[in-house]
This record gives sequence, structure tokens and C-alpha cells, in this order.
Amino acid sequence: QVQLVESGGGLVQAGGSLRLSCAASGRTFSTYNMGWLRQAPGKEREFVAAISWSGGSTTYADSVKGRFTISRDNAKNTVYLEMNSLKPEDTAVYYCGSAVRWSVRSRDFGSWGQGTQVTVSS
Repeated sequence: QVQLVESGGGLVQAGGSLRLSCAASGRTFSTYNMGWLRQAPGKEREFVAAISWSGGSTTYADSVKGRFTISRDNAKNTVYLEMNSLKPEDTAVYYCGSAVRWSVRSRDFGSWGQGTQVTVSS
């Protein structure tokens, strides 16, 4: 397994941008598919984006498609989430997780970090 630490969250106005980072420890990072998920107050954790172990495949939730970009640097054991054109409904705690198989289901991701808060003001 990998241990994950998310960072880069903050307060931003609607229409703004943020870049989240997820640093992983462990030699096996490059063998895992990675994902970003988020949880808003009173809501279940939901899938946002995923990237394959090689970085060759990505997929996004419809709600963020065209605005968010997931990427990874296996040499740095880091996965990123570039978020543009942010909306108030993007406000949530964002988590990264690892997955053995390719999935868009929140429950298939594990090894969560502490999360990073993203707040988008209107």
C-alpha cells in the first residue's frame, strides 16, 4: 500500500483555479491507478477523476469534465488535480486514493490521506 498526503486546497472565488497535489510514499506508487474524490458536508464521497498507473488513461466525472485535469509524475510519486473555472458546488474536502483496478467507484479507492479543503466563494 501507499501512504498519501494531499495539499494545495484553499479559498478561491468562482471562476478561479487551484492545483491540488497528492504525495505518495512507498515504492509501489507507479503500480497503482490513482484517483481524486471529494466529499461535501452532508454528502457521500464522490468520484472526481482517475488516472491509470502509467498515466496513459484518464477519466472524469461529468460534473468536472472540461474543467479539471488529473496528471501524475511517477518519478516524484505525486498525482495532481488542476482545477479551473471553479464553481461554488466544487466546495468539498478533496482526497486522493489508490486503486488496484481501474474504477470510477469511490469504494474501490483506498489509502486515503487527510484530505485538503477547497472552498469556492460565489
